[in-house]
This record gives sequence, structure tokens and C-alpha cells, in this order.
Amino acid sequence: MKELSKNPSNRRSFLKKGLFAGTAAAGAGLLASHSAKGQATTPPTPGDIAILRFLAAAELIESDMWQQYAELGGLTPGQLPVETNTTFTPMNNYQAAMMALDPDGPQYISSNTIDELSHAAFLNAYLQLIGALPVNFDVYRTLPSSQATGAKNIGRLTNLMNLNVDTSWFTRYHSATNPDLGGGPYAQAINLTNVTAIPRNNADLALSNIQAIANVAAFHFGYIEQGGTSLYATLSQQVTNAQVLQITLGIGGDEICHFLEWVDFAGNAVQPPNAPLAAANGLPGFPNFDASVPNPSVLTAPSPLLQTNLIFPVPTQFISANLPPVAIIRPLTSAQGGAVATINSFVADGMFLGQSPAFIQLLQELAQQADAAVRQVY
Repeated sequence: MKELSKNPSNRRSFLKKGLFAGTAAAGAGLLASHSAKGQATTPPTPGDIAILRFLAAAELIESDMWQQYAELGGLTPGQLPVETNTTFTPMNNYQAAMMALDPDGPQYISSNTIDELSHAAFLNAYLQLIGALPVNFDVYRTLPSSQATGAKNIGRLTNLMNLNVDTSWFTRYHSATNPDLGGGPYAQAINLTNVTAIPRNNADLALSNIQAIANVAAFHFGYIEQGGTSLYATLSQQVTNAQVLQITLGIGGDEICHFLEWVDFAGNAVQPPNAPLAAANGLPGFPNFDASVPNPSVLTAPSPLLQTNLIFPVPTQFISANLPPVAIIRPLTSAQGGAVATINSFVADGMFLGQSPAFIQLLQELAQQADAAVRQVY
């Protein structure tokens, strides 16, 4: 697989050629796309290909993060589960902390990782099928790994050890307002600034309050997957080709499944028996959100924005103020949930701390091309 050039002008030429090559190949009949009635539809447009390439980039980034989580907190440290593997190493304290949040926590982490790897592989394979250029970030895998036992000593795309986790997704989905219609700003559910979401070394694995690291990860899981949920739903509105729309809706639906699990997971980090947890050893503390909600089952309790057992989106305004509130994904607009918004959020999250400016610029270019896609009507 050809690597992307680090030279911005060469890379722009490279991307443009890829778009045109993909369109020409599809037009030549490499892709057989049909409507429900069996009639041929228009081949993928340059905008469709730009969307697919950005989504492939996003999935490579997600896969990199989830692999780091799975190596230390998944079913088997340092190795993803396979059917033929019957040997399991003893549970580490990070895994145990994940199980405190949900007994199936390690399984969910490993499953989420497998899903993201499948998304990235599929999108790149589909791009090749239609004659477009796949996305390869291998040259940018330069960030350090955790030194804790179980982590692979390989270069990473992302940093999980100095995060600024945006936890406003928690209060946004508990709010009856819609960010696309002027709602917000949404308060942070908890302040998680310059924190680690994985054990950095064996000393972290031995900390008495390692639960705090797992709790940070829980809120970061929700942050990642709510972003993917909005991203796929937003870009789907800009797709022209019917088969490409199948892809964005199909993979986007899986992102929604992930998000709902991690909403519940994060809620478990801020209620008994896991909370309250005092700050110690340089790790943040976690309050008991239920302490400010005398009766969590009642939506009119004093702090409904922090209700720990409310995992579904609260109905909100949608389309028009003249319509009744409805439970939806939000945001759903390019300004807040599109490709550029996603990359800007990732940068603010700190997950690219230490990455080269060339990598960030490349991501911005891919994002701008995806957001510029317009659904064509024939």
C-alpha cells in the first residue's frame, strides 16, 4: 500500500488523483450499485469518495485507540481474543477496575476494538474495489506506547496518556435542548484535564486507586463513540451513491450500539459502589452523581443532567419548534458533527499530543474534502 507523501502540495495532488481515479473506475463498471428496484444508480461521486476516505482515516484513528485499551483492559492483555486461543494470562488491576464498572467490561472493550478494526479494513478494501486510493497512516505511527506489562511496544497514532476528555456529551444527551438549534453550551459532567486513560507503566497498575484510570477511560469511551455516531449520521446526509449510503448507515448503526454501552459504563463510574472516589496519586477524583439526585428515577430531580441510569437521549427540539420533541442523535450538522468538527475535537482532546504537524494537516485536508461533499440529485 502506497504511503501518503508528507509534502502538502504532493499530497493534495495525490488525493485529487485518487478521487478522479475512483470516479473513473466506478464509471467504467467496477462497482455494481443498484437501487431497491434493481435499476443501476449513479456511481460514487468525488464527494462520496472523499467521505469514504475520511471515514477510513477516522476508523484507523479509532482502531489505534481501541487497540491500546484492549491490550491492557481487554479479555487478554496484549492480545485480542481468537477462537483458537485457550491460554489466558492472569487478570491485571486495570481489567479488574473495568469489571467493577461492568462484569463484561473487558469483553466489551475487545469487541469494540474488533469492530473498529473491521470498519477500517472494510472501508479501505471498498475504496480499492472502486479504484480509489485507500488511507495508510503507517508513517505516522510514532507516538510511544504504555510501558505497562501487556502493552505492545509499537508506535501509535494516538496518545491516551495526556487527555483532556470532553465530558459534555453526558450532559448534552441528558438535556432537552438541541445544539444544532442553538442549545448549549453544555457543562462538563466532570473535569478531566491532562489525565491518563490507560496505565502508563507497572507502577500505575499497582496503584490503590487505579479505578480512577478506568473511570477516565469510561468517559473517554463515550466521548469517542458519540463522536462517531454524529459523524456517520451527518456525512450520510451528503452521500449520493446508494451503496455508499448503505455503508455509512450500516457502520454508523454499529457506532450507535457502541455509544449506548459506554453511556451506561460511564454512569457506573460516578455512582456507588465505585463513587465517590477521592483524588490521589495524581489521578482525579470521581463524585457520586446520585448524591445530587435524591430519586434518580424521577426526571424532575434536582440534577437530571447527571442522572446515572438515564442512557437514552432525552427528547429534544428537531427540525421545527412547531413539532413535538423527539429523541434523536445530536448534533447532526456539519458545523458541529462533521469531519472538520471531529478532527478539531480530537486535537482538543489531546489524543494527537506529540504528533507531527504534517499528520494534523493531512487529517484537516481529508476532513475539509469530506465536509465539502454535496448530495447530487439526478
